[in-house]
Amino acid sequence: MTAIEYVRGDATAPQGKGIKIVAHVCNDLGGWGKGFVLAISRRWPEPEAAYRRWHRERARNDFGLGAAQFVQVSPYLWVANLVGQRGIRTGRSAGVPVRYEAIDAALGRLADKAVELGASVHMPRIGCGLAGGSWEKVEPLVLRRLVERGIPVTVYDFGG
Repeated sequence: MTAIEYVRGDATAPQGKGIKIVAHVCNDLGGWGKGFVLAISRRWPEPEAAYRRWHRERARNDFGLGAAQFVQVSPYLWVANLVGQRGIRTGRSAGVPVRYEAIDAALGRLADKAVELGASVHMPRIGCGLAGGSWEKVEPLVLRRLVERGIPVTVYDFGG
């Protein structure tokens, strides 16, 4: 089993050759406007448009916690919208929006897509920004769902 590769850099500019999937966590409210999604939208308009349409049409699709949507943005690059956050954090919120079981389920779907495409996966520390999660809880999910299946994973720490 390999390990997660940690690098400093921008997950929206994934390194390496071959087909790549940039993965990130979304909320279940249809909101797209803070955090890593802003970097995604600056680079590609399609993931936001697809996510908003997916949410808008949720009565007729699989949108919800644990779901995953895959949006191709170039011949060798996809973005995975993983629904792993219940709502958003507000000034009145009690607790954090992250839902580890939903991230786990969405990572399973991501793993299937990565195997199907023969892709590597690239991500920030998903679920640990605005979602309020802990990497100590997310990392084992990434290891179990992706790395143990032989999928190369690179985690990007921005800046530095």
